[in-house]
Amino acid sequence: MTDAAHLLSRASQPSTSTSLYFLLLAEDGSPEVNKTYIRIPLGSQACVLRFALKRGSKAATSKEPALYTTYPTQGPFDRSTSHKLTFSKDGLCDVELSTPGVYDYHVSYGSNTRGKTGHFVVEPRLYHNGSQLPLDAVMIESLIPKWMGPLSNWQPHIDLVRKTGYNMIHFAPMQQRGGSDSPYAIHDQLLFADGLFEDNQLPREERLKEVRQVLFKIQHEDDIICLSDVVWNHTSYDSPFLKDHPEAGYNLDNSPHLRPAYELDTALWELSNNLTTYGLPTVIQSEKDVDIVMAYIKDVIFPNLKLWEYKVVDVKSALEKFTQALQEGVRGDDCQWERAVGLSIDEQAELLKRYAICGQTNFARFSRSVNIPHAISFISSFTQADNLTSVFRKLLDQVNLVYYQEYDDDVLIALRNIRSRIIYSRLDPKGPKLVEISRRCPIVESYFTRIGEHALANNGWIWGADPLEDFAGPDSSAYLRRQVIAWGDCVKLRYGKSVNDNPWLWNHMREYTEQVASLFNGVRIDNCHSTPLHVAEYLLDCARRVRPDLYVVAELFTGSEEKDLLFVSRLGIHALIREAMQVWDPHELSRLIHRHGGKPVGSMDQSIQWKKTFKDGKAYTLIPVEHGSQPRALFMDCTHDNETPHQRRTAEDTLSNAALVSFSNCATGSVKGYDELYPHLLDVVKEKRQYMPLAKESVGIVNPKRKLQELHTTMALEGYDEVHVHHEGDYILVHRQHPDTHDGYLLVARTAFPERQGSIAPIRLHRTKLRYLFGASLQVDKSSCMKDGDDQYLMGVPSTLLELGQPHISEESDSWKEIHLGSAFAPGSIYVFRTIAEIPKDVTKLVTDMPASVTDPLDVIDCNIILYRCESEERDATGDGGVYDVPRWGKAVYAGLEGFMALLRPIIRDNDLGHPFCDNLRAGFWALDYVQNRLRRYSDENHDDVRHLQPLIDWFQSCFAVIKTLPNFLVPKYFSMAIHTAYEHVRDRALRCFSPFVYNNLDPFVHSLALVSVQMLGRVPSTSLVPHKTTASLAAGLPHFAHGYMRTWGRDVFISLRGLLMVTGELEAAKEHILSFGATCYHGLLPNLLDAGRNPRFNARDAVWFFLQAVQDYCSISKSTDILQESIKRRFTKDYEYVPVEQGYTWECTLAELIQEIMEQHAAGIHFREHNAGTMIDSQMTSQGFNIDIDVDWSSGVLVGGNIWNCGTWMDKMGESAKAGNKGHPGTSRDGAPIEITGLLKSALRWILELNQRGLYPWHGVQGKCIRLRRGVLLNELICCA
Repeated sequence: MTDAAHLLSRASQPSTSTSLYFLLLAEDGSPEVNKTYIRIPLGSQACVLRFALKRGSKAATSKEPALYTTYPTQGPFDRSTSHKLTFSKDGLCDVELSTPGVYDYHVSYGSNTRGKTGHFVVEPRLYHNGSQLPLDAVMIESLIPKWMGPLSNWQPHIDLVRKTGYNMIHFAPMQQRGGSDSPYAIHDQLLFADGLFEDNQLPREERLKEVRQVLFKIQHEDDIICLSDVVWNHTSYDSPFLKDHPEAGYNLDNSPHLRPAYELDTALWELSNNLTTYGLPTVIQSEKDVDIVMAYIKDVIFPNLKLWEYKVVDVKSALEKFTQALQEGVRGDDCQWERAVGLSIDEQAELLKRYAICGQTNFARFSRSVNIPHAISFISSFTQADNLTSVFRKLLDQVNLVYYQEYDDDVLIALRNIRSRIIYSRLDPKGPKLVEISRRCPIVESYFTRIGEHALANNGWIWGADPLEDFAGPDSSAYLRRQVIAWGDCVKLRYGKSVNDNPWLWNHMREYTEQVASLFNGVRIDNCHSTPLHVAEYLLDCARRVRPDLYVVAELFTGSEEKDLLFVSRLGIHALIREAMQVWDPHELSRLIHRHGGKPVGSMDQSIQWKKTFKDGKAYTLIPVEHGSQPRALFMDCTHDNETPHQRRTAEDTLSNAALVSFSNCATGSVKGYDELYPHLLDVVKEKRQYMPLAKESVGIVNPKRKLQELHTTMALEGYDEVHVHHEGDYILVHRQHPDTHDGYLLVARTAFPERQGSIAPIRLHRTKLRYLFGASLQVDKSSCMKDGDDQYLMGVPSTLLELGQPHISEESDSWKEIHLGSAFAPGSIYVFRTIAEIPKDVTKLVTDMPASVTDPLDVIDCNIILYRCESEERDATGDGGVYDVPRWGKAVYAGLEGFMALLRPIIRDNDLGHPFCDNLRAGFWALDYVQNRLRRYSDENHDDVRHLQPLIDWFQSCFAVIKTLPNFLVPKYFSMAIHTAYEHVRDRALRCFSPFVYNNLDPFVHSLALVSVQMLGRVPSTSLVPHKTTASLAAGLPHFAHGYMRTWGRDVFISLRGLLMVTGELEAAKEHILSFGATCYHGLLPNLLDAGRNPRFNARDAVWFFLQAVQDYCSISKSTDILQESIKRRFTKDYEYVPVEQGYTWECTLAELIQEIMEQHAAGIHFREHNAGTMIDSQMTSQGFNIDIDVDWSSGVLVGGNIWNCGTWMDKMGESAKAGNKGHPGTSRDGAPIEITGLLKSALRWILELNQRGLYPWHGVQGKCIRLRRGVLLNELICCA
């Protein structure tokens, strides 16, 4: 699971601790692409959302970066008001959150730069049984008030809701219903329905008072949270306000684009009453009847309507006006037209359309007109005067051809949809099977409600429609094309773009929404996907002003997770309704359970990434937001829109389906009648019976449902938020576990889909104790499934609920247990177990607590061994082993802890327990043994050098010994925790070895840079800084330059020496490198390949100057020049004879004397051929390339040298292809005076002059020449002169 919904799930538990959510922004201050929406749960205390700019990012380094957010840091919330907050010098901005709602933010910086907008939702607080209820603990049952009778008769129904374990009731709309009697076709939004009251003549105010009293009792005495729908998209066709305010709907005045659709709808409506007249069938009995009717619609209705006239230009009228204008001498406008000569007629017609055809202004017939002067001017630009009218007509016909094609498409699609609708409504077995066609029961549903002189568009829905587009708007042809599956009892409401477009409607729906919010703890947005976003934003803002902790769920079917997220992030929806009864097989059901189940068992994010921190002296739990949130689910085993298990699957599946939903780690729900085994989906429009008022608890699956609800509450309250889902045949296993204790609850369910999917092997559990809680099997009298109770009350089908005893559990010698499901475990059965993980209680403390005595003795070289070591370093040092190789993944980057952390970081961040490395850890203890054994090899083979490793080896031994006793599915988690603990402590120890500048720095980037020193400075047996003993040395690069003679390079060492060893405070190591390289000086040069001083190679003209810069930096950082007096034993003879190493190191000098020697050698000129020149030391270089030549250009003071065959500097790539003709050719020519050498020379000379002036450098020149620096800034003024 990779989303913040799961990442932050534990934080959603009510807690006394305060959470600080850490959100790192992108380079430009925008939210990361996957973090545009996050949700923050509120506990009993305010929490903090910390926005952080990346160090060194564009936003962080710009002038005055600021955070702008609509969260009300001052005053009440106003969506149009953003509050400015500044970032600290560390790039942090904290927002304390205590007010639920939906908010946005962006970062601005510089003069006018701003990042993209992000959204965060502060979730509401719900209370049950006197305590805060996690949103994932919500268990809701939908009730239809009109089937409950008057309010005075409600209590038995409420009692059963409470006894079944639900903590929230969803009431379908309780407002006065319209003529269809549907709760969702509201007659009067501010009047409660007659049927709720004994006296249906009660005035409006008294009705509101009674409803408020009843809901108050349910909420406070019965302790049940209440929620109801808000229906914003439509109103009943007979709503009184439509007469006074027809502008509230899409009528033919404010939406004239609907006129063609209205004319077609009217023609179909009138046809329905005259079928006999035209010899057409009035009862559709076959598709042949459908074809007869469709032929008449196609051949008669459409041609008679002439709907193409709404699209095309009236050619006759346009020609008359064009001809008249020509006769009157109209010359046309003096415009610069796009050149039309030589274009095809299609292209010319398109230009005419662009320049001269006016759009539809009032959507009347022939409302497209022609701008005659423009037309004359345009056509005259490419046509002879005597041919203008002819060309104009041809172009008009071509323009109209496109519009006729549009019309033909409209007709084709409309005919197809009319036919499909007739078949569904009159022939389809799953349709309503309407019989005789008449005016009251037309051939297809009417798209319009006719009120007096007005016709208003009915609401509905469209398959696969874009929810962001208004299908009744002017850009849509859905009504004309008959694409809308219309609800004939509802008029679609037209809000416009703002309150000013329809003030009465906005105000009316605001009053309605505020009234609902004042009565209920939450709202369900009906048909949310068809609700204009700006309307829903406004109305929810109004509702939240009335009730800040408003719980919002939605019926949202956009067909796209991206658009779901758009609605959720803009509206602050807290849960999206998801329906188990839409699932078609056990595999898909198991997928949904997994999706809504929680984090994987053994997740690591919380245990490793969450940390304690302090802010203003107060402790917080710091929670990094690694991923954006996904919408929460309200997972319904069945909704009031779903067919029942008997209709979709089998009635026996009722219990197993309910149990699986209850074991999901999200809000769950059901509909009244599901638990009682109602056999069929109830029609909220036509059903007139009422719920049985005295339903017993033992009916249907009420008893096991109560137990399942109790478990759902327990798991949510106590934080059992990890889940393992297994599907096999008809069987689905769901194991919910606690992330700390790893105890849990196990559900074994056998589904009862019509198509059986096969059996299951015995269920195996590793090192886990089992306690059987309960089991049941549902048996249904199938002969009674066709009945729906009696004429007065709704009733479930007769059924038997068999209690199942504990199944056989066997125990194997290797700590495995097996559950054997017997024959009694029939389809529709469940078993529920309590599981207790057999793990030491102090295992978490063991792997997270490391005494200081383990790391205090470690030095930087020890840390290099523990943290790093690439493959070649590891093999060099230990003789075997290498880095850890993960099957199906590959080798780790390092053998040390960083190699494992590089693997584990994304696994921890994403809880990716399916990673091949986790598979490897579950399958065996190879990685655990590797970590210990590699350190033991160092300790055994290099006892004196790495004696400090033993305490860490012992610590790993104690941790891994316990981890090996854990259930195998927990090994990845605790191995990762142990590795992370060791890594953090050793890393911290390494930082403590550095200078205060590094260790005390709060910038993690500085720490990361400093750790490169630990990474690159290590000891390998194959090389050293000196030949007679093994010392630590800097690698020129990993992994390619890691060991042997290729490890340590002169120029690479001294380019990096300041940052790696001096700034970090490792001055002793820096001095060792300076002196060791100085010892190998040869003809005034230092080697590019040191090879421990054994066979150094000297083809680097620049290394010596980087060396001198490093010496200068050393003196500056150490604030001492004592190093200049350090004695250096020299590798070569005084006359630079390249003697074997055994004959070297026979004389010595000071570092100051060495520097003077370097100056003298360069002043005199350096000319020699490399020792052992040839293919043995360089297989690519030509013979001339081994010649080293350096001189001083005394006219400028710069050094010149090299030849076209010798690189000589850091740009040392040599051509290698004889075929390409570049073998032996440097990739970049560096002969002459490379600029970096000139700059380093100037720096060295300036420093030496300063030392000389201070009396710290006794030489005044070289070979009788003095060194002086003329006043000025030009390089050529720096010379050595007589």
